[in-house]
Amino acid sequence: MTVPAVARFGALHAGLLALWFAVSFGVVFFAHDLQFVVANWPVGFWFAAQGSVVVFIAIVFLFAWLANRREGPEPGFDARAYALYKRKLHRRFALYVAGLLAFLLLLAVAERWGMSKVWVAGIFLSATLVLYAVIGVYGRTADAAEYYVAGRRIPGMYNGMATAADWMSAASFISLAGGLYLQGFSGTDAQSGGLAYVLGWTGGFCLVALLVAPYLRRMNLYTVPDFFAVRFGGRWPRMIAALAAVLCSFTYVVAQIYGVGLITSRLIGVHFEIGILLGLGGVLVCSFLGGMRAVTWTQVTQYVVIILAFLIPVSWLSYKQIGNPLAPFAYGQQLQKIAAMELELVNSPAERQVTDEFARRARVYEQKLQDVDEALQTERQGLRDQLRAMGGMKADDDRAMLLRRELAAVPKDAAAARELWSRELTENLERAKPLGGMPSHTTPFAGDPVGSAQERETFQTSRLNFLALMFCLMVGTVGLPHLLTRYYATPTVAEARSSVAWSLFFIALLYLSAPALAVLVKYEVMAHLVGQPFDQLPSWVAQWARDATLLTVSDVNGDRVLQFAELKFGADLVMLASPEIGGLPYVVSALVAAGGLAAALSTADGLLLTIGNALAHDVYFEGDSDKAQAMRRVMWSKFALLVVALVAAYVAAQRPAGILYLVSASFSLAGSAFVPAMVLGIFWQGATRSGAVAGMLAGLGITIYYMAINIPAVRTSLGLAGDGLWWGIQPVSAGVFGVTAGFAMTVLVSLLARPEKPLAAHSQLGL
Repeated sequence: MTVPAVARFGALHAGLLALWFAVSFGVVFFAHDLQFVVANWPVGFWFAAQGSVVVFIAIVFLFAWLANRREGPEPGFDARAYALYKRKLHRRFALYVAGLLAFLLLLAVAERWGMSKVWVAGIFLSATLVLYAVIGVYGRTADAAEYYVAGRRIPGMYNGMATAADWMSAASFISLAGGLYLQGFSGTDAQSGGLAYVLGWTGGFCLVALLVAPYLRRMNLYTVPDFFAVRFGGRWPRMIAALAAVLCSFTYVVAQIYGVGLITSRLIGVHFEIGILLGLGGVLVCSFLGGMRAVTWTQVTQYVVIILAFLIPVSWLSYKQIGNPLAPFAYGQQLQKIAAMELELVNSPAERQVTDEFARRARVYEQKLQDVDEALQTERQGLRDQLRAMGGMKADDDRAMLLRRELAAVPKDAAAARELWSRELTENLERAKPLGGMPSHTTPFAGDPVGSAQERETFQTSRLNFLALMFCLMVGTVGLPHLLTRYYATPTVAEARSSVAWSLFFIALLYLSAPALAVLVKYEVMAHLVGQPFDQLPSWVAQWARDATLLTVSDVNGDRVLQFAELKFGADLVMLASPEIGGLPYVVSALVAAGGLAAALSTADGLLLTIGNALAHDVYFEGDSDKAQAMRRVMWSKFALLVVALVAAYVAAQRPAGILYLVSASFSLAGSAFVPAMVLGIFWQGATRSGAVAGMLAGLGITIYYMAINIPAVRTSLGLAGDGLWWGIQPVSAGVFGVTAGFAMTVLVSLLARPEKPLAAHSQLGL
């Protein structure tokens, strides 16, 4: 590339990055000042939920069009043969979509004619898993190029569709809308979130397009650690990158397998652990047999299931409430109604009775925690006395059975009691707040910038945490190995740029609808569920209340009428229960469950493939390239993938932290480990091997330390007082410190270290 071309691209990068920064961080920073309403939309909310995403899409498409136009066709690329190949793929894809829709219609007719729900769910689950397995078997390969990068012949649009399925994990499909339902615009002062996920998970693709994807594709690599080996040379950059890829991908894949177990158990009624094993079989058939070749086409088919499963319920709810099925464009008018109902609920005497009762319960737990041993003994003895008065352990009436269950549930020792009562104290204090602890839906940030000193401090901390989480999600997107590897599969650099644009477009179809679903479900709950007598609640309430982690309802104030604060939604419920909430046929519920399963499976496929390849290709064989070694690498990659899958299934079966938290933490890890050394390695010839190693270790080390030191159990075991937060930033956003340290250390050590011999690889980047 000539010097004038470099200058033109530099200006293009700078201009688009400035626009990206303005419509994300700029708009969010002033969101509290943008609360005026235009055409039913609070302007700040509209920009965060939709406007910025639309601009992000425009940025990546504009960059792809301008850059591809300037570079022109690549030498030796047969454009005519490629066009014929794409037309053949278009025909096959159209047949698949038509067949899927016909299959859905057939199941809907069968349900109407009396087919049981169990059969509908079982047939749909079996059909989708068999389809994925057939693709896996058909795409099996032992060729290195096919296994690692699908032969580098996936068209940009289909690679974008596969990337979208790979990207829209269980967190996006199952938990995102629920997180927005619970957290509103920005979450609470203690838990930032809300629209930070929408902005962070879409805005990051601008950075992928502008800073990373086309340059990595130009180098014809197999894995992300390959870049560190080729660009910096030596053993340590590749090894650290490979181990970091395993760490952040493993954290991510545990969340996906957890989602697989949750959905499979809900869909066919098996135990959670059995659901994990069933779903894991679907993952392994594709990734184990065919690698990237099979995974790519499986993910294309899964994307269609995912997007239909998400758009059908939200479109129906929008049509039912507003008369317009285009939910992202129509739900603004419901925001004003929700704001009015929130104000009415805050001032409701019945709601205050409920919150007062939760406050009373919190005080009880607070008193118990003052002397745990005595309180535990008193509680156990009191239950025994009541039971003895009713006839002892042989009594068989309902009250006696209830007392025996309560006695069995009493903590076994003081340590267990302290943990349980502390958790109950926190939960009751939260639910004692107005709206059951949920923030007002359209209000950006907790606190008040013009209120008391405490309110002003809360506002600043809330806004800082929102910006920090958004930053970590964006930068983490740039560093996720399973995402970047997808752009190795395109036939040209130009197609890699186009593929990033298509990826964001396909992702945005869901991400623009998730805020709409959260609002529509919240309106449905506030307008049609709250205030109903308990004996007249719809059947879906009792069905989902069987799992207390998804839904709890209790008559706290004893008036036999459901109050908003008596209802507790789990984040995963909003999407999974949306068909029942909207009154849709059960076949749509089966489609939603299958969509969630497809989202978890598609991401798990990509993550397990990344982990297996990092262990076998980068750690064990270190990229040896003769044909015999390449075949051995593929076999070892498959073996490593199998072992990691089983370990991840075991960890997921322990039901660790929530899906959203696990996924968000992996973004901080990926951004800290990869992005500083990668971006500087691409754009700065002065970045050295020692600088890259120092930056990766510093970024990853600080991120892991900050997350670990703020785990309550760790702080208790070390006898540390306080919360341990730096500037009030939550541990999930530890990447803020890790990325900063990574950039600083890479630059500093590169400048101080003895100059190294320049590597020819830098010329491959096209700079």
